[in-house]
Amino acid sequence: MKKIILTIILSLAILTISQGLAQEKPRLGVLRFTNDTRAGWWTGTAGRELQDMLASELVSTKAFQVLERKELDAVLGEQDLGASGRIDKNTAAKIGKIKGAKYLVSGTVSAFEEETSGQAGRIAIGGISVGGKKERAYMAVDLKVINTTTGEIVDARTVEATSESKAADVGFHAPFVSGGLGKQEKTPTGKAIRACIIEIAEYLECSLTKGKNDQCMQEYDAKENRRKDKTKKSIKLD
Repeated sequence: MKKIILTIILSLAILTISQGLAQEKPRLGVLRFTNDTRAGWWTGTAGRELQDMLASELVSTKAFQVLERKELDAVLGEQDLGASGRIDKNTAAKIGKIKGAKYLVSGTVSAFEEETSGQAGRIAIGGISVGGKKERAYMAVDLKVINTTTGEIVDARTVEATSESKAADVGFHAPFVSGGLGKQEKTPTGKAIRACIIEIAEYLECSLTKGKNDQCMQEYDAKENRRKDKTKKSIKLD
């Protein structure tokens, strides 16, 4: 009887440990975003704001443990790794020791386009306009995932998003004022930014927690192939 009880206890202990290991979430940090475009909304604080937005989205997936910015800053100091995605192995080792950090995520805004059409049909008097217009914003982010143990880039992907809005109402217009991204929240630009951040979080959840053979990864690979084909067709070869 004692052997049976002991066997049951050991089995339960092994099951508990196995479940704990299975539920272990990858721990990662998000670097400050960088910018390779001339986007008018990009200001001195935009990189930090995008960093915080992505960190929040990653937390909301419940698939990761996300490092706080101050933890990263304490190790990285003034280093700017966002654009290159390269990290010194000594620095990587220090980051890896922060509560078992496994990955760093960097993002660079590599393309941004903003279009407005339908202005010819608008009448403007004293800052008030009447008529219809269509606004469109497109944004692409080059994403890199860095292994903190080796300092190497283990994944790279370009994420895109497009947002449009149509208006046929009375509008009040003022000159563009730079500032926080919150001012762009309800605009096509703001929606494209948010869509890119959400897409990045969902992609990382798929690639880092579900594996290459998962259906979601196959869908992302198909989307990446379509993006590359579209890019090739847009380039005119001599």
